[in-house]
Amino acid sequence: MSKKGKVLMAMSGGIDSTVAALMLHKEGYEIIGITMKTWDYATSVGVNNKKETGCCNLDSFNDARQAAVEHGFPHFILDIREEFGDFVIENFVEEYLAGRTPNPCVMCNTHIKWRALLKRADAMGCDFIATGHYAQIHQHSNGRYFIRKGLDETKDQSYVLWGLQQDLLSRTLLPLGTYHKTEIRQMAHDFGYPELAKKSESYEICFVPDNDYRGFLKRKVEGLEEKVDGGFFVDQSGKILGKHKGYPFYTIGQRKGLEIALGSPAFVTEIIPETNTVVLGSEEDLNKTEMIVNKINWIKYDGFSEGMEAITKIRYKDKGALSKLTASENGVNVVFYDNVKGIAPGQSAVFYEGDDVIGGGIIQRK
Repeated sequence: MSKKGKVLMAMSGGIDSTVAALMLHKEGYEIIGITMKTWDYATSVGVNNKKETGCCNLDSFNDARQAAVEHGFPHFILDIREEFGDFVIENFVEEYLAGRTPNPCVMCNTHIKWRALLKRADAMGCDFIATGHYAQIHQHSNGRYFIRKGLDETKDQSYVLWGLQQDLLSRTLLPLGTYHKTEIRQMAHDFGYPELAKKSESYEICFVPDNDYRGFLKRKVEGLEEKVDGGFFVDQSGKILGKHKGYPFYTIGQRKGLEIALGSPAFVTEIIPETNTVVLGSEEDLNKTEMIVNKINWIKYDGFSEGMEAITKIRYKDKGALSKLTASENGVNVVFYDNVKGIAPGQSAVFYEGDDVIGGGIIQRK
């Protein structure tokens, strides 16, 4: 038994989780590798799409197992398709049908992946769970565990971890949080895996590996195209501009693929599922200064003080904008000091104090 402790390490087969596992192993932790099977590839892509990408394929499983075997620690494959599908995929479909834009990675981390890991960690007598995310976990003087941005700003993944609760954070190790991606690539070479350093990274949703969420919705919801076909594009005043293919197939801020000529660039500014209406406007019409956020998870503090200022990010690659947080009947009212572009209900809003995550939630409406 290692003095450092026993770690259940989530291994996707990619460079980040593999190097993270080998780092912890080298540091003296007792490692058990685990690769989670979250979806059925055959049911997720169209019959004409034969390109298997993403993290949940046989090659990735084999890569993870090979690294574990070569370094002398056990590796298992954990089938969580039922747990994953019941919540993440159903939420994904329901959100689009409600006219919102979901973030399935946040939902998976919050409700499925970490809980599944901790459950198996306890069963195996592990002290910790670990992943290859670029973020840090610290403990505040108030005793609470919180997430801090990864040192590599270009790879920081703190945004997708806002939903993790205290019992999960207190047991989680994130070995890559204080490293840059270039250093991790060099470590892959040093550990004897130069091919990992060249391995392409997957940015697709794992259960939509062809990156065609519209096709996925059509396959999951029988008769969807017929049910939503024939809705109208309207302008900001409600004037009908033309027909569209169905409100679930559009997202806030979308410009390409609208298939309508108006003489000037048009963007989706609002989606109204009740009337199958998609509102179009100019880029300036995407600017907003206020939104309601609910389903809040506070991390650094046990709540917030009225009028607290925070840098709020409304999407993964967003730099964030200064805002004021006030209590609302439906959650937290967020008022930005300057315009922000493309607030999309269903996406996550994450509140930062410097590099530290205060908490986060789901954007309910603008």
